[in-house]
Amino acid sequence: MEIISNSHASNAPADVPRLGILMLDTRFPRIAGDLGNPETFPFPVLIARIAGATPERVVDRKAEGLLEPFVQGGAALIHAGAAGIATTCGFLSVFQGPLAKRLGVPVAASSLLMIPLVERLLPAGRRAGVITFSKSLLTTEHLLAAGAAADTPVEGVPPDGTLATVIRRGEQTLDARLVEAEVVDAGKRLAAARPDLGAVVVECTNMPPYTNALRAALRLPVYDGYDFFCWFFAGLRSSEQRWTACPPSR
Repeated sequence: MEIISNSHASNAPADVPRLGILMLDTRFPRIAGDLGNPETFPFPVLIARIAGATPERVVDRKAEGLLEPFVQGGAALIHAGAAGIATTCGFLSVFQGPLAKRLGVPVAASSLLMIPLVERLLPAGRRAGVITFSKSLLTTEHLLAAGAAADTPVEGVPPDGTLATVIRRGEQTLDARLVEAEVVDAGKRLAAARPDLGAVVVECTNMPPYTNALRAALRLPVYDGYDFFCWFFAGLRSSEQRWTACPPSR
């Protein structure tokens, strides 16, 4: 299994902890800020692509038949020096329990795990909502696996829009301006439908490049996978590591 490292991992001593990331089997551009781009992170990262873990299998079919390849990929990353494991798809919340049980290190399978904490931070009567790659395919099973309420408000980008098309077809170019507009529009629809919206959790690990625009449009707290991974790694790093905070993802 090929393991890709970022410059921080390549230059760090072997005993310095790395964050291991299990990536879907995709070929679209991983632009700066995308959590499948190892150079997005200011700390040591190792990435393993899981063969056969296409968006169709992971998102549409709830990762059916893929647990063993993800376990094997996680084990390979741990052997290479990863102190914790994350993934590049929020829909893998369904693997949170099995991966944590079998890999023997901390696992952050999905940014959806932030929902219960974010909601507890909000004033009474306010809810945390989700912006996702697919509103129709993000089910109560995904939410419950992350410890979130089954009635968590959810909105998504268009299933036939730019982001969905580029990811599903594996296109080689991506118009970031069009994708940003889709993400912001999804946030606006969520806010319009839910006057009680107090914060947003971004499910999709391809969306952090657009989070700043979403915050500006909604004027609400927005938490994405980059925020989650930085928090997750903060507890894994050694005392010698000096990454006290993550800079913005873009």
